[in-house]
Amino acid sequence: MGKITGFKEFERVDERNNPVEQRLKDYKEFTVPLADKDLQKQGSRCMDCGIPFCHSGCPLGNLIPDFNDLVYKGDWEKALDILHSTNNFPEFTGRLCPAPCEKACVLGLIEDPVSIENIEKSIVEKGFSEGWIVPQPPKERTGKKVAVVGSGPAGLAAAQQLNRAGHLVTVFERDDALGGLLRYGIPNFKMEKEIIDRRVKIMEEEGIEFQTNTHIGVNYDVGQLDAFDGVVLCGGATVRRTLPTKGADAKGVEQAMDFLTQQTKSIYGIDFEQEPISAKGKNVIVIGGGDTGSDCIGTSNRQGAKSVTNFEILPKPPGERSETTPWPYWPLQLKTSSSHEEGCERNWLINTKEFLTDADNNLTGVVTVEVEWKKVPGQRPQLVERKGTEKAWPCELVLLALGFTGPEKTLSEQLGLELDERSNYKAVKYQTNVPHIFTAGDMRRGQSLIVWAINEGREAAREVDLYLMGVSNLPVKGQGDLPSI
Repeated sequence: MGKITGFKEFERVDERNNPVEQRLKDYKEFTVPLADKDLQKQGSRCMDCGIPFCHSGCPLGNLIPDFNDLVYKGDWEKALDILHSTNNFPEFTGRLCPAPCEKACVLGLIEDPVSIENIEKSIVEKGFSEGWIVPQPPKERTGKKVAVVGSGPAGLAAAQQLNRAGHLVTVFERDDALGGLLRYGIPNFKMEKEIIDRRVKIMEEEGIEFQTNTHIGVNYDVGQLDAFDGVVLCGGATVRRTLPTKGADAKGVEQAMDFLTQQTKSIYGIDFEQEPISAKGKNVIVIGGGDTGSDCIGTSNRQGAKSVTNFEILPKPPGERSETTPWPYWPLQLKTSSSHEEGCERNWLINTKEFLTDADNNLTGVVTVEVEWKKVPGQRPQLVERKGTEKAWPCELVLLALGFTGPEKTLSEQLGLELDERSNYKAVKYQTNVPHIFTAGDMRRGQSLIVWAINEGREAAREVDLYLMGVSNLPVKGQGDLPSI
């Protein structure tokens, strides 16, 4: 490393956020980037640790010490090349990834870890601002045609890799715009949609064809896929969890994704079919303590909610890394997001018993009970209610942010695909039981992280290339596209 003592000389410094009262006025991103000289200092904190555990922490196998060192030395363009060699879309992961690489950072054993995610985002943003990121169409075409179903991070990564291999790629998206959950599941204050559009424009100029409003198996007959030599299914895990709770059909009990999708569409003036869901002036309860629940909190506050309360059925995580998840594993640890900081009451070990309604089935409140998890040797922990802890909470809007149970079965049934024991699309090396059909991302592995989706798309693309051509020059995970590395 260029600065052997950098981790001793400089403390971790992150981007700062605009004040809460300022950022709640709109839906724009609110982080303030660091100056280049400060980012160089942050890059110098990367230790000469010998074994970079950040590599194993990153599902993409990003070459993190390499680009950190180049940022320290001011060679941003080469840092960008190395970053892009393993990650097709660092502008997405640099904003949205929970950064398991940082939790595996060796420096994190004794100090704050290196700010890897922020450095990654800064590299790619400089690449766009300097004009270094340009279309790179393949020099030759193979004549093979591949259909990619779904334009989320897995689908986009698979498409770009297959196009680089010289295949003719068409991406089908059922929504009216590209990006999958990046488009309508992630609020603009976390990632503005122009970030997606500028990357898609480059991919179009590289020769990839995109078709929106095309729902395979619904308004596009699956038989038309026979025109393609290979198919990659990247439709995601879209079946939402519900609550089997009395009153769950009340007007005012809504799915988080419907709420978030409507808000994003309203920003861009896009019509939506459902009745508008608004938090303005309402007591809002968000059920679910994950990232989607956090997004609902931030969105509710921006819409002008009267109050926002968050329920989580699991125990409150510890403030520090738990002994059950030692370094370098992903820690069981309390996460406080920027949305939490903007205002909400958080509650753990609480279960919803009933949704209260008026005579017209409008939501008026929620009845809850406190719970605990009892450990039984040889069995899964059992959920037990604590007697006498029932409580009624007044509310007019409940948002269910409970995650997804798996992919829809429309395609698997029409294409004759097998499912695994978790009801995901079954695949061996991303190949389904129908030889020319492959699958990747949440559709194959279940609900997961954006960084895993990109990895899956890249890995699936290589398997498709091998199937079509017998050999593949697409990179193996962690090796990157640059032969010199």
